[in-house]
Amino acid sequence: MTDVAIKRALLSVSDKTGIVELGAKLAKAGVELVSTGGTARALRDAGLDVLDVSDITGFPEMMDGRVKTLHPMVHGGLLAVRDDPDHAAAMEAHDIGAIDLVVVNLYPFVNTVMSGADRDTIIENIDIGGPSMVRSAAKNHAYVTILTDPADYHGLYDELAEHDGATTLAFRKAMAAKAFAATAAYDSAISSWFAFADQHEQFPAALTVAGKLGDTLRYGENPHQQAALYLPNGPATLGVPQAEQVQGKALSYNNLNDADAALGLVAEFPADKPAIVIVKHANPCGVAVADTLLEAWQAALACDSVSAFGGIVAANVPLDGATAKAITEIFTEVVIAPGADDAAREAFAAKPNLRLLILGEMPDPARPGLDMKTIAGGILFQSRDNGVIGEGDLKVVTRRQPTDQEIADALFAWKVAKHVKSNAIVYAKDGVTAGIGAGQMNRRDSSRIAAVRAGEAAEAAGWSEPRTVGSAVASDAFFPFADGLLSAVEAGATMVIQPGGSMRDDEVIAAADEAGIAMVFTGMRHFRH
Repeated sequence: MTDVAIKRALLSVSDKTGIVELGAKLAKAGVELVSTGGTARALRDAGLDVLDVSDITGFPEMMDGRVKTLHPMVHGGLLAVRDDPDHAAAMEAHDIGAIDLVVVNLYPFVNTVMSGADRDTIIENIDIGGPSMVRSAAKNHAYVTILTDPADYHGLYDELAEHDGATTLAFRKAMAAKAFAATAAYDSAISSWFAFADQHEQFPAALTVAGKLGDTLRYGENPHQQAALYLPNGPATLGVPQAEQVQGKALSYNNLNDADAALGLVAEFPADKPAIVIVKHANPCGVAVADTLLEAWQAALACDSVSAFGGIVAANVPLDGATAKAITEIFTEVVIAPGADDAAREAFAAKPNLRLLILGEMPDPARPGLDMKTIAGGILFQSRDNGVIGEGDLKVVTRRQPTDQEIADALFAWKVAKHVKSNAIVYAKDGVTAGIGAGQMNRRDSSRIAAVRAGEAAEAAGWSEPRTVGSAVASDAFFPFADGLLSAVEAGATMVIQPGGSMRDDEVIAAADEAGIAMVFTGMRHFRH
């Protein structure tokens, strides 16, 4: 069967957007309307003739509406294979009328959860009859049209107009696919709530991940790869996908990934002091806090002005005109911040290809949640790295005690190192990164690379010495040998912050003592692969 004429429609929706218009158009075309509860009332209030489901089933709605459509008179009309003689005979014998169109959207389970409702209210908003009708209609899409999204009503109007009151098999297939996706996402939200919120499981026996297409992207990391952005169906932290894009070209896969990295790091710094983060290829290349946002930008840029070209910039406070103008003096792909004043927007407007993203509020770096990574043959999940270290968590392991300034610089460097790809080494001084070494196969090379970057920055700025002199250095994991620490000493670091825990900790501590520097252990590692 290809085209199927719509003669009887069952309408039962929670979201009543456009339902009266739909009912009126169907009624005008001579379609018999069958409905339930509030949907039936809305249609009748609009002057439309509606047949109650109870008139078809012979049973009233009961148990507070829990039982109304779960009946052979409904599901027989949905599931019957109409050109099967046995099915046709059963329909005739039991006076089951065919239902050609089902328009259903489900109880607002996710919205109920997000509203902070109590457990009983949440349970009551688990739809049973709706998904059953959706699945029956979608399974039998050879004969039945299913709509689950008000956005598809106009597509139905076009179908009926172009095909003399009927729908095509292609349309029904597309709507069936969308319907099964809707019920799958709905069940995923319910199972996730039960597992995480109700039962407080960290890793449930079965885990489903549902999302809706946000946008298709020009390509992935490379032009030969296809890519798309999906958005969570349920409650989610605000991030780059939810930001308002004020100007610029569409965001690419790499833009989204890099902007997320920049946002994650800049959110670590409270808004009581302006911070700037510059990211390139998902690694920070310059980070600074200062009394003004412009000063923070200038200090972060000076850390590695070469890598900053074509990078991503994130701020933890709204952008002002002077800072925006300074940012536009180099090629920048994306700027993201909680806000931007009129002067800043005007400055960025002079660079129409620059993407300006306004988020409104910063994500909480300490929030719980799971990170996901696919591998061949499986999916890896882990809890987010939301670990935070304060001064009270530090254990001094050297003879020399660190100064207050060294502790402040060490904690700053530690925050940055958490967001640098392993092996990570970060030098910092006076709230500014001095050098960053990322993604090397050994810690010694990361330390040396960071020192080289610092030397190049000093030469470019005309400083008498690199900022690594007198700096604190953070290592995202323990030093397995003393060589990495000695490289930091050669660069001029006077303070080391690292997790500790190596079999050779005593050797590393002895090297620090011999060099006369201070060192603290955090007891926490921040690998980032």
